[in-house]
Amino acid sequence: MLADQEKNRFQIELEFIQCLSNPWYLNNLAQQQFLKDPEFINYLDYLQYWKQPEYARFVMYPHALYFLDLLQSPQFRDFISTSENTQEVHRMQYYHWMYLRNAPKEATSTNPVPSDAVAMDQST
Repeated sequence: MLADQEKNRFQIELEFIQCLSNPWYLNNLAQQQFLKDPEFINYLDYLQYWKQPEYARFVMYPHALYFLDLLQSPQFRDFISTSENTQEVHRMQYYHWMYLRNAPKEATSTNPVPSDAVAMDQST
């Protein structure tokens, strides 16, 4: 029975951790005043153990762990409470996924310098 309870807790915590990767979910937590509740803040602190490799390997959305860190800050908890700020965080996250995570093919090749830059350098 204890093993079932531990497995259930693991699954619930993992699901919650992964929800933290969504800036709009964080905004909703702020709107519902959870981010001002000391018990909830303590729970977020408790969840820091998910950053350890043996747990982090189960997290599909690494931004969840990044936001878990940010939620330790009262400034971020206030920041994420407004729609404008949440939209900005969501936009930055989108551009990270679109451009930084999937670097252009040219930059990931064995020659990181664009071919036209090489040609320009050779002509001087």
